[in-house]
Amino acid sequence: MQRPRLFVIVVLGIGQVLVWGSTYYLPAVLAKPTAQATGWPLTWIIGGLSLGLVLSGIVSPKVGDLIERRGGRPVLMASALLTALGLLGLAAAPDLTAYVAAWLILGVAMGAGLYDPAFAALGRLYGREARPAITSLTLIAGFASTVCWPLSALLLQRFGWRGACAVYAALQLVVVLPVYGFGLPREAPRERPRSQPASTRAFKSERPSRSPLLFSLVVLTQTLASIIAAIVSVHLLTTLQQRGVPLDTAVALGAIVGPCQVGARLLDLVFGGRIHPVWEALIASVFVAVGLGLLMQGFGAIWIGLVLYGGGIGLRSIVRGTLPLALFGADGYASLMGRLAFPMLVAQAAAPSVGAVLLQRWGADGILAALFWLAVATFVSGALLIPFARPRPAVG
Repeated sequence: MQRPRLFVIVVLGIGQVLVWGSTYYLPAVLAKPTAQATGWPLTWIIGGLSLGLVLSGIVSPKVGDLIERRGGRPVLMASALLTALGLLGLAAAPDLTAYVAAWLILGVAMGAGLYDPAFAALGRLYGREARPAITSLTLIAGFASTVCWPLSALLLQRFGWRGACAVYAALQLVVVLPVYGFGLPREAPRERPRSQPASTRAFKSERPSRSPLLFSLVVLTQTLASIIAAIVSVHLLTTLQQRGVPLDTAVALGAIVGPCQVGARLLDLVFGGRIHPVWEALIASVFVAVGLGLLMQGFGAIWIGLVLYGGGIGLRSIVRGTLPLALFGADGYASLMGRLAFPMLVAQAAAPSVGAVLLQRWGADGILAALFWLAVATFVSGALLIPFARPRPAVG
């Protein structure tokens, strides 16, 4: 049975908020209390997420192929089940080994349930017309931390860290799983053509002779952007404090980023169909680079820098799904997203640890300078995509 497009987007949005909130954003609230309650090293508690992200990258190509053949519904439902299983594993973990093992289960769940599989599902459903649906989904999912960080804090206060994990597991089973099951349309399976293996099909575009180069450039620009976002998300508050900003002020300034992400996504929803995603990627890179550059200036420039940075990464989350769709087309899109996700997720897993080393050795100014030049490199790699951008009618 067909579902209205807005209904499908809302269904996916609900699932994305709860999946992001109970996996990727979970340690931000629960890591320190978990260490205090168990005596386990904080580095390993946070490292569980990093290991999970590595595994999510490893499974992403297979996930993309499954969505390409079977559709998003069964894969996303499986992700909800795996997320619940992993969270129950965290809640019941008797020792650190079991805790890390539970994060490995959550890693597979993230590989099957976060942005890239959701984008792949929309691409399979709507083809080249998926762009506004992807933008709308990121608009809803952008509230994951806004909703789930306070919820995690409340659950922690009422039930402890183990109880919080158990409640999130229950939400996966009683909310996300049935929402996906009843809300997402069933799709007819597609058989993989024997004459065209997945590795070739993932590179398919209107310019097949140049598609391997195109794929490499997209991987490079998307991965560099993921590294920047991962480092900033973990180390922003510490960096601001090292530059003399009091903690309370740093938290207030950091809160600017979220609304700016949402604002950028709203603008894309209204005007984005008129702009090719290559140009949108370049705009995002400029915003991020200028924003990071302003963070190295005086106190008065920090809030402007965070506004620009937030807008840039807000656009980047959209480009993550729309750029491959525009450059490669809808055929094989789900498989392609799985292959693109692998380097991005592995980089996201390693980036916070690398950032910690940079922060320790070079200090706040050093890490901001490194991030600025990474943003410049992201712009350059994105500019190399300009010859591949072909004007096409706006999708609305």
